[in-house]
Amino acid sequence: MSIESLFLTLGAVESFYWTYIGFVIVVAAGIYFTIRSRFYQFKVLAHPIRTIRAVQKSSEGGEGISPFKVYFASVGGMVGLGNIVGVVTAVMVGGPGALLWLWLASLCGMLIKYAEIYLGMKFRIDDGRGGHHGGPMIYLQKAFKNRILSRIVPIIFCSLLAIYGVEIYQFVVVTDILTDTTGLPPTLVLGSVLGITLYGGFGGMRRLANIATALMPPFIVGYIVLCLYVIFSHTFELPAILMDVVTSAFTGHAAVGGFAGSSMLMAIQLGTARAVYSGDLGIGYDSIIQSESKARDPATQACLSIFGVATDALICTLSILVVLVTGIWKTDIEACHAVSHGFSQFLPHAGIFMSILIFIAGYTTLIAYLATGDRAMRWLFPKWGHYFYYVFAACAFITFSMIEQCHAITVMSLSGGLLMLTNLTGIWKLRREISFENELISFKV
Repeated sequence: MSIESLFLTLGAVESFYWTYIGFVIVVAAGIYFTIRSRFYQFKVLAHPIRTIRAVQKSSEGGEGISPFKVYFASVGGMVGLGNIVGVVTAVMVGGPGALLWLWLASLCGMLIKYAEIYLGMKFRIDDGRGGHHGGPMIYLQKAFKNRILSRIVPIIFCSLLAIYGVEIYQFVVVTDILTDTTGLPPTLVLGSVLGITLYGGFGGMRRLANIATALMPPFIVGYIVLCLYVIFSHTFELPAILMDVVTSAFTGHAAVGGFAGSSMLMAIQLGTARAVYSGDLGIGYDSIIQSESKARDPATQACLSIFGVATDALICTLSILVVLVTGIWKTDIEACHAVSHGFSQFLPHAGIFMSILIFIAGYTTLIAYLATGDRAMRWLFPKWGHYFYYVFAACAFITFSMIEQCHAITVMSLSGGLLMLTNLTGIWKLRREISFENELISFKV
């Protein structure tokens, strides 16, 4: 079987999974937690100041990393190229209706994210160095009472996370864009990005938290301002575009311009898959990072994750609206250049500025994934897993730099889907352990 045939098969499996399995799992779990918690995500989003104060109080006297540094480390992994490039692919292939399904998946995913971080915090263990170890590899052992399953399922999860942690898609996009923008030799760009990625990813959670805290706030603010400028320049077109989003989500969209047309199922599949991928919904990576927090109460740290998913969904929405209002989605421009082309209609040197933004977004995601993948490999092989993973990551990054971008995102989407399935099985079995009440904070609506 040739490489092209292999990836055609994997692409068909990915499409089937996210259309008929992944979408149902995310929505069903999200609806269950939403009803059980009495729409807890809306209560949290309505009281951000109260939540921040509760987190500060919970972290007093605790050991570990600042809960807000951990939060930005988490956001650094969520908000990346998936929000700028991956979600644009959803619209350019699935049509404007993909945005509505992305919103639905994100709303459902907020409490899935809350659940996995709550469990990670609740069952975490001390690492002996003033910090903590937590995440699915620990609480999955609690989820399965059968002795064999309690050992095998965490091993499966960590193996999948080790693959997922080497974020080949974002690495390929970052190197390609920097090569195009700078005009430097591809090997030099590849070597430079590889070096700083391995440095950041294998520096531990504290290095990740420090880097993400420095880079993410200016990136998020700058990107939001740019997107709003472009979107509000098309204010009069927005009502018709938003109506198109709603109608095409349930009817599909006919061919127009360079857009080949899409069906409702295609919009569902792409909107849900990209929401899960960009927000890491149910993946479990976030639970590993946020379990390092010095917050003592699981619920307060888990509440912050709801704002993380909301931020992720906002960035995704703005990226999609930029390509919709500018009409880029109807052209044959590659998804990795779509937002940049939208900006270039209003801003000089938009390509250079976008390259900087894409580098920041991609880099923080790369090192966040790599740090959690390294943690998973250390759990599997305590003595030499770290060194093996270092070599594996370098080889995978270099290999996929020579293959088309669409193949990389297929691998990431499939491995993410399997991770979600494994993790959500454990979360479901531990659902009675999850509390939506907090003695430090009370939400009333």
